[in-house]
Amino acid sequence: MKDKLETILREGEAKIAKATTEAELQEVKSSLLGKQSLISSMLKEIPNLDISLRKEIGIATNEIKNRFTEMIETRREEIYLKTSEIPQTYDYTVPGIVPLCGRLHPITQMCYDLNDTFRSMGFEIFQESDITSELYAFDHLNFPPDHPARESMDTYWLAGYENNKAADRLCLRPHLTGASVRYIQTHKPPFRFVYPGRVYRNETTDARHERAFFQYEALIVDKNFTFSAGKIMIKSIL
Repeated sequence: MKDKLETILREGEAKIAKATTEAELQEVKSSLLGKQSLISSMLKEIPNLDISLRKEIGIATNEIKNRFTEMIETRREEIYLKTSEIPQTYDYTVPGIVPLCGRLHPITQMCYDLNDTFRSMGFEIFQESDITSELYAFDHLNFPPDHPARESMDTYWLAGYENNKAADRLCLRPHLTGASVRYIQTHKPPFRFVYPGRVYRNETTDARHERAFFQYEALIVDKNFTFSAGKIMIKSIL
């Protein structure tokens, strides 16, 4: 029995020393200290030994078990410390790998490009909240009271505001044109501005429809405005 314990100790120490990764060390721990390990088998056999040997073999078995536990923890620390080491064979002259970096979404990039173009022509960039009211989305734009666009089948109305007056009946903006009214109310003419942004429609998403999409609108209100400037503006949008 003592010879068997010595063999288990030697073989166990060799297995622990050979483990080079956390996964390998975990496998060694299971084989040495798990429920199906030789150590567990030895502890189960102790009650069947001669009474004069039980104490000695029990102490020796537990010492080996504690020895394995200490060695495994020490080896785990060694493996952890070596993970950040650079191997001596590492070639510092090999070119590095350029890390991947993010890119702007094509729609976002197009909005930025259009904004830069219009700024160069003296336009201001105007933006408003994604939430607007029936007053600005429909009434100020002369939508008839019974226009289908006012219905929930086309516009997302905010819960709790359905029965309010037009100025307080809130929705996700169905288009951007209402933003021009807000701009005109808070600025003095002449007006030369663009207003990009996301708009929302109660649509079933498919290849040609989406619940949320981008619009880009421009407006000029000025004296002596020529059609040539208007053509430039249209080409910039396109």
